[in-house]
Amino acid sequence: MNLPEITTKKVLALLNDPEYVIIDTRPAEAYNGWKINNETRSGHIKGSRTLPLKWAQYIDWIEIVRHKNILPTHSIILYGYNENEILEVAKRFTDAGYENLFIYKHFIDEWSVDESLPMDKMDRYKNLVYPAWLNELIKSNNAPEYENGKNYVVCHAHYRNYDDYLQDHIPGAIALDTLELEAPETWNRRSPEELKLALEKHGITSNTTVILYGRFSFPDNNDPFPGSAAGQLGAIRCALIMMYAGVKDVRVLNGGMAAWESEQYEIEKIINTPVQVADYGASIPMHPELIVDLDEAKQMIASSDKDIVCTRSWPEYIGEVSGYNYIKKKGRIPGAVYVNNGSDAYRMENYQNLDYTTREFNEIVKMWREAGVTPDKHLAFYCGTGWRGSEAFYNAWLLGWPRVSVFDGGWFEWSNDPNNPVETGIPEEQFSNNEN
Repeated sequence: MNLPEITTKKVLALLNDPEYVIIDTRPAEAYNGWKINNETRSGHIKGSRTLPLKWAQYIDWIEIVRHKNILPTHSIILYGYNENEILEVAKRFTDAGYENLFIYKHFIDEWSVDESLPMDKMDRYKNLVYPAWLNELIKSNNAPEYENGKNYVVCHAHYRNYDDYLQDHIPGAIALDTLELEAPETWNRRSPEELKLALEKHGITSNTTVILYGRFSFPDNNDPFPGSAAGQLGAIRCALIMMYAGVKDVRVLNGGMAAWESEQYEIEKIINTPVQVADYGASIPMHPELIVDLDEAKQMIASSDKDIVCTRSWPEYIGEVSGYNYIKKKGRIPGAVYVNNGSDAYRMENYQNLDYTTREFNEIVKMWREAGVTPDKHLAFYCGTGWRGSEAFYNAWLLGWPRVSVFDGGWFEWSNDPNNPVETGIPEEQFSNNEN
């Protein structure tokens, strides 16, 4: 396949042309900010979209493209690490009826070396790690953007589902039940004293690098404990609580166990016993600002420069369902800003790709901005009990948004108090938008 080439000067001139879409075919981790192939600067061409070569193998590839609103009427500029990889992605486009394709070959040797050419990246990309990074760390106790020889702990997160860990896990990983860090009576984080003991028990101090991941296994809402099959959500929930406690270097494996398995790295079934530490080494919480409780949530709702952000599903938001088999009341918190999370209480489709990796962050920002969720405000994300709110929070935190937190009690705590107001149905402004 021969595609017309395009110059650096031409790409720069077309950056803001709505008729052109610039596509980064490199791995998503490179798009986010990791240097994995001699880039001078990390990140991607500002305004470009991510469509990794790996995704070209997916049966649903064209659905991903359509979801990104990349249309056959667009002119497509493709760039990446090498021409053969770019052409593989280009072939998928031509097979799907896209005709106006161009190739840009000089990202490494021209664009990434020139400080005057605009690039963008995830502010805290190093906290969203990828399988090859974790595999290198396990094999050598060293990896990029990591302090050589520092102590680390890999946690296979689950909710009351130890069999999920026994099934198989990443080599060296220890099991971490989310119940160690949050209390089932309220689903809020546990007390500082309880968190200290739990972290020490799992060999974690405030100076330990912690890498968290889980397994997504298609939760069944008819199951008594659907969250037992949503381990990656649980992992991100644990990440939030550890950050709140003061663990200085908390990282999440992007895509969880599914991402690890897709790369066919080694797995194991042996039980790894945590090595308890004598002392956590810091006062808990070190970062109380990361979690908002009920009284502060009410104050935020009434404030013009603060927002409580609802990340529940649409049926939960309008009061068709509560979302949980243990929550009776249906409805929403009046005054909260709504951003649709996904289809139910255990899925985050609007924040994830088909392979469960984190969605292109520019798309998430666009979704938030359209709902009025902006980085100039103090934002507290919430859902039913904190898991989905934690994932939305973690996305904003990775972007470096300055004042983000989680309303820990969420709909569970709010709805348990009969004095708290509740709304149901489609809000008038939402109804008007749907009508238009």
